Amino acid sequence: MARVTVEDCIDKVENRFELVLVASHRARMISSGQQITVDRDNDKNPVVALREIADETLAPEDLKEDLIHSLQKHVEVDEPEAEVVPALTPAAADMSGSVDGDLQFDRMTEEDLLRGLEGLVPPAETEDDGE
Repeated sequence: MARVTVEDCIDKVENRFELVLVASHRARMISSGQQITVDRDNDKNPVVALREIADETLAPEDLKEDLIHSLQKHVEVDEPEAEVVPALTPAAADMSGSVDGDLQFDRMTEEDLLRGLEGLVPPAETEDDGE
């Protein structure tokens, strides 16, 4: 195929406007250094892009998706939703009877922390074992 016309590609990409968008996007990709899938034959990048579409060496749907992703500024990532864990409020804790209502995890003084760490000494090293 020496020259590519729109008629050679229109059966692959039905909308002419979409064909222009996809072919120009592919031509920009070739300009940025991506490998071509057909012989260049001294053709410029837009002609090579049209020849790739006409020869079906690239899927037009893949090019269309790549074009859409290149134009998006904010891409949403589908992440699995976090498991919903019910908050343990003091009222809910009193009903279950498992947590003391006076217990506070977020408010601990430095002295309380040091006293707690002193209590973590292994039993073999305490003074009571030597007697």
